[in-house]
Amino acid sequence: MTGVFVVIQINGQADPVFFGVRGEFLLFALTLFGVALLHYHTLAVALTGLGSILLFKFAFVRSFQLVEHLHHEWEVLLNLLGLLLGFALLARHFQESRVPDILPRFLPDDWQGGFVLLVLVFVLSSFLDNIAAAMIGGAVAMVVFGGRVCVGFLAAIVAASNAGGAGSVVGDTTTTMMWIDGVAALNVTHAYAAAVPALLVSGLIAARQQQRYQPILREEVGHHRIDWAKILVVVLILAGAILTNFLLDFPAAGVWAAILIGATFTKTPWGELPGALKGSIFLLSLVMCASMMPVEELPLASWQTAFGLGFVSAVFDNIPLTKLALEQGGYDWGMLAYTVGYGGSMIWFGSSAGVALSNIYPQAKSAWDWLKEGWHVTMAYVVGFFIMLYTVGWEPHAPHKEGREMPAAQVTRPADGH
Repeated sequence: MTGVFVVIQINGQADPVFFGVRGEFLLFALTLFGVALLHYHTLAVALTGLGSILLFKFAFVRSFQLVEHLHHEWEVLLNLLGLLLGFALLARHFQESRVPDILPRFLPDDWQGGFVLLVLVFVLSSFLDNIAAAMIGGAVAMVVFGGRVCVGFLAAIVAASNAGGAGSVVGDTTTTMMWIDGVAALNVTHAYAAAVPALLVSGLIAARQQQRYQPILREEVGHHRIDWAKILVVVLILAGAILTNFLLDFPAAGVWAAILIGATFTKTPWGELPGALKGSIFLLSLVMCASMMPVEELPLASWQTAFGLGFVSAVFDNIPLTKLALEQGGYDWGMLAYTVGYGGSMIWFGSSAGVALSNIYPQAKSAWDWLKEGWHVTMAYVVGFFIMLYTVGWEPHAPHKEGREMPAAQVTRPADGH
């Protein structure tokens, strides 16, 4: 077929292009399409996609060196694996502590109880990792709704966790990356100008969805004795994550140190790991695929670019996107933190919190159901973004590292007529 396959020269190398698109992008797009379509076989699809991209790289990209690539990516991958598995155990410890069993006594009646739960997830994520906040929220929802949680509310839990972490350098992997790279902690806090409205929009709608699907089971709440040993393990895990995030930039180390310490005085639910491992390998496969895409730079830093990256992050891992943005410089870091963080909530596999939550709620692994029932997440993203744009504006920060220059052109506030 004429015009389907061509070869272009980049840096003296031949790179195959199909229909005008680099082959790696086509394979990645097919992988994402397969994940969305075959949600009962997501792990097999992700591994097949990863294998096909690796074969393509070996066959056609002579400059590709797998060992060198893994040298750059292994720390992120190992840390993410440790967090996903560790927080799966945290969620089970929290559930077995029986604290979720008594929460219906304190949550408001009607849909307001579901909304308060989402606010709790938002607040927790502001000082915890967003994965941990989502898992705790999911564990509570499992009990207070008797295991019947609609996909729209699950999407709202993930969105609340990502929104809460957007304005905190310890609340999300991407904001932590910005902080480590030299972005001041206060330069991301105004992400809450978008995150709070997004929580209100998505949370109010999702809480009413859940109320129609399954109200809080207040009448079944009895007297439960809290297992304080389990609570202590939860506290140790969270403290370990925060401490090693500050000291080592490797929170998974603190998480697993706390888990092993906890195993000396209470039973550890190791049976959670096989199911969590499948979901973790799935996400790591997508992250690895995304890291091998030939994206060398982003468009000129502007509010339009930041807005678009939110939709991209729903299917393209936000970690490499954030890396590219930090290298390019000139962004409003609070705006970018919101878009790449919250944007991943629009599809279940667009966020590590979504993948982690899907390990205990398999019904969340339908991209169609997520989009159909969680439509309010996308609407909330747009509403929150433009509220931030028109109240805070686009305020690009000066380069935070030596040797970087501000882009020649910057987009000003919409109030200036641009």
